[in-house]
Amino acid sequence: MKKNILVIYYSQTGQLEEIVKNMAQPFEARKDVYNVTYYNIRLKEDFPFPWPEDVFFNTFPESYLQIPREIYPPSDEILNKKYDLILFGYQVWYLTPSIPIISFLKSGYAEGILKDTDVVTISGTRNMWMLSQEKLKVYLRDLGARLVGNIALVDRHDNYTSVLTILRWLTTGQKEKSGMLPAAGISDEEISGSVQYGEIIEKHFSQNSLPDLQPDLVKNGAIEIRPFLVRVEKVGNKIFTVWSNLIIKKKEKRPLLIKFFKVYLMAAIWIISPVVLVLHLLTTPVFWFKRQKQKRYLQGINLK
Repeated sequence: MKKNILVIYYSQTGQLEEIVKNMAQPFEARKDVYNVTYYNIRLKEDFPFPWPEDVFFNTFPESYLQIPREIYPPSDEILNKKYDLILFGYQVWYLTPSIPIISFLKSGYAEGILKDTDVVTISGTRNMWMLSQEKLKVYLRDLGARLVGNIALVDRHDNYTSVLTILRWLTTGQKEKSGMLPAAGISDEEISGSVQYGEIIEKHFSQNSLPDLQPDLVKNGAIEIRPFLVRVEKVGNKIFTVWSNLIIKKKEKRPLLIKFFKVYLMAAIWIISPVVLVLHLLTTPVFWFKRQKQKRYLQGINLK
C-alpha cells in the first residue's frame, strides 16, 4: 500500500513553495511508493504582495499576538485521508509563525490532519526563526502531532544587509540585486540544493529510522544557530510583547502607535541591535558553555 505524504505551506513570494516542492521531489520520484498531496493554506481575506508599507507594519500586533483569520477549508480529499508524513512549510512574521500558519493551526481542521502524524517543519526566513520554532513546537504538541525533524533555510547575508533587501523585496516586489544591495532572500543555490534534505527525509522515512532524522539533518547543514541572533530574538520578544498589547488595547490611538512602533523598530535594528552585539561579544567567554548547550537544544526537535 502506498504511503500518503502531505505538504502544507503558505507562500506569498513563491520562495517557500519552491523550497517545499524541492524537498518533496524524492517522494514525487517514487510514485509507486508514495502519494504526494499539496495543501496551500488560503485566507479568505489574504494579505497583499508586494506589501503597502502601512499594511506591513499594521499587521504587527495581530501577527505577534497570534490572532488568526478565517481560512478556506482544506479539500475533502485532505480532510478524509490519513497521512503517514507531513512536510510543514512556514514563514516567520515578527518573530512568530505567520498569521496564515497560525490561522490554520487554530482552525478546526488542523488537529484532524496533524494528530498522531509525523511532521517535519521547514522554514524559509531572513535569519531569526529560533524562538518562532519554539512557539510552533507548542502548537504541534497540543495538536497531537509528532515533530520528527526541522529544517531552517535562511538568508546568509549579514543581519543589516538582509534587513534592507527584505524590506525592498516585500514593499516593492524586487528580489533581484540592485546597486550595492545583493538579491533578497535565500540564495537560488540553497533553494535548488534543498532537495538533499528531502532525500535525507525520504531515506529515514523509508527505513523507519525517523528518530535518527534530526541529527542527520543537522550534520548536513539544515540548521544554523547564530547565538547573537538568539539573544536579539529574546530581547525582541520582550519588546514586541509590550508594543503589541499596547496597540491592541489602545484601539483609538492605533494609527499613531503603529507610526511610533515603526520608528522604534528601525531604531532597534540600527542602534539597539549593535549594542546587543557588543554586549554579546564581551560576555562570550563567560557564557560560552551555556550558549553551546542552548545551540544544541535549538538544533533539536524536543520541547523544554
